[in-house]
Amino acid sequence: MSEGVDEAGWDVEPGDEIEPVVQAVARLLRVCREAAGLTVAELAEALGYGEDMIRKIERGARIPRPEFLDRADTLLRARGHLRAFMEDMRRARYPKKVRDLADLEERAVEMLLYGSHNIHGLLQTPEYARALFGMRQPALSEDVMERETAARMARKAVFDRDPAPTLSFVQEQVTLERPYGGKMVLRRQLEHLLEVAQLRNVTLQIMPTRQEENAGASGLVEVLKFADGTAIGRSDGAFNGRPVSNPKDLRILELRYGMIRAQALTPRASQKFIEQALGRL
Repeated sequence: MSEGVDEAGWDVEPGDEIEPVVQAVARLLRVCREAAGLTVAELAEALGYGEDMIRKIERGARIPRPEFLDRADTLLRARGHLRAFMEDMRRARYPKKVRDLADLEERAVEMLLYGSHNIHGLLQTPEYARALFGMRQPALSEDVMERETAARMARKAVFDRDPAPTLSFVQEQVTLERPYGGKMVLRRQLEHLLEVAQLRNVTLQIMPTRQEENAGASGLVEVLKFADGTAIGRSDGAFNGRPVSNPKDLRILELRYGMIRAQALTPRASQKFIEQALGRL
């Protein structure tokens, strides 16, 4: 796969709710191309993409990147009609499950996040995330791996929000020690954790393996709180792992998270712990 083809976009997931929008973009691109008097081959050459890729986009089988629409709009003199879909395509290129999660994270004013197996997705570097996707079985294609990694990185926009949400992370010690992707990937990941820990709206704590009591022994705990007073949460060890939003169930998750945070190292001690882990690499 050439670099240009790879940058054109990702395949549409059958049945995705965004499919009708992708189809509308496909029809518009074809109309604009024909109005400009260009063949598919001529458009492909002018934009630097493969002819087959342009055909897939015009069939609605491929989600074009926003950058593609921007260039095509200029070349075809579409007067901004193609550019009008750039934000839709920016969201459409990510899997539906990721879009739903990103929507929740974008609305949240406070997040309580405990990870026991891997570094939490919002804290991951691109290299670390790609290493995780690379270990999936059955193996993911390069196209899917790129799409999943890009989607995970897009979620990190929560750190740039203004006003910023309050973020509390607790990570098990073992997640800082697994060298997924190799030692250099782990080193950069730990360095990134130290960078994030400096943010005023972020609290990062480590649960040491030596801790004899751990309220997080049942696994992941996440609670997202919203400005209207509502919240949603989930835990591997409660409610069969299903998301919950009623106050009674949320109190249970908040109690569990509160105990986890109390049992973990303090934020300052946690930063020192990460620095020491870096020194051992």
